[in-house]
Amino acid sequence: MPSTASATAVPGLAELAAVRRSGLIESRHFGSLVALDPDGGTLLELGDPDAVVLPRSTVKPLQALACLTAGAALAGPELAIAAGSHTGEDEHVRVVRGILAAAGVDESALGCPVDRPEDEGTFERMIRAGEPRTRIRMNCSGKHAAMLLAAAANGWPTDGYLDAAHPVQQQVRETMAAVTGVAVGHDAIDGCGAPLFGTTVRGVARSFGRLVTAAPGTPERTVADAMRAHPFYVGGSGHQNSTLMETIPGALAKGGAEGVIGVAAADGTAVAMKIVDGSPRATTLIALRVLEALGTDISGAGALVDLPVLGGGVPVGRIEVGTDLAAVLERVA
Repeated sequence: MPSTASATAVPGLAELAAVRRSGLIESRHFGSLVALDPDGGTLLELGDPDAVVLPRSTVKPLQALACLTAGAALAGPELAIAAGSHTGEDEHVRVVRGILAAAGVDESALGCPVDRPEDEGTFERMIRAGEPRTRIRMNCSGKHAAMLLAAAANGWPTDGYLDAAHPVQQQVRETMAAVTGVAVGHDAIDGCGAPLFGTTVRGVARSFGRLVTAAPGTPERTVADAMRAHPFYVGGSGHQNSTLMETIPGALAKGGAEGVIGVAAADGTAVAMKIVDGSPRATTLIALRVLEALGTDISGAGALVDLPVLGGGVPVGRIEVGTDLAAVLERVA
């Protein structure tokens, strides 16, 4: 059941999801969303999908594409982890070390922060063993390793690879503008220390659609195919992005911090959003319900759309599609 109308609407934004606890709406998530057909035409939009947003890790596939086209020899799991936000499991570390070895550098060259693995089992094991937090366990280390490999492949300096003026970052900037179809709207620094180039929700959706519909063998399609063939390296055990690609054939998914996500179905229908409060807890649910309304079979991904709200460890409510989005989806259906 969709939530009842909000008492205080957020100007320029739409209610995309709500959290219902014991029959009462406890929280509401507002934001901007767009869905595009395989040719890039608008199927539905809410809020302001053309406002500049910081896409965070959602655009790692485009950063990986930039490294690939710059000459980084990435394929299979290595390309998938370059495009992903891994959970720091041992297999992830092994693959990232392989990329670093190909670049002729070691873990000390990584510019991302020291961090714990996001995989709880791995972190607990490290605590018991007295293992310290490291840069390579940080979820962005695959992207950083790919950037170092792109630099090494061209004879560019690996020192300073995170400088926005470095050739690798200029390649990223140009790639993002080309694939999103949107000029970079703002320059920022991401949480991992890499340059972050502002785009729009529409640009994110357009780029995901283009990755999926690109001709086989092109760099764009190569990135999409690596992610879909090796979803574990895009996220990890139980990660929502990985689970989505494992359970919906041909789908491409990548979320990022602060409530941003891009998802494309196998036919290139794409949806992207930005949740203004920064929470990602409903983004996968929202994206899948939109794709479902537009004809994608999501029956295998029930665990990603049935999100209970717990009280005392048992369900007492759920996260559901918000009023504004529900109204649009009813019209689409």
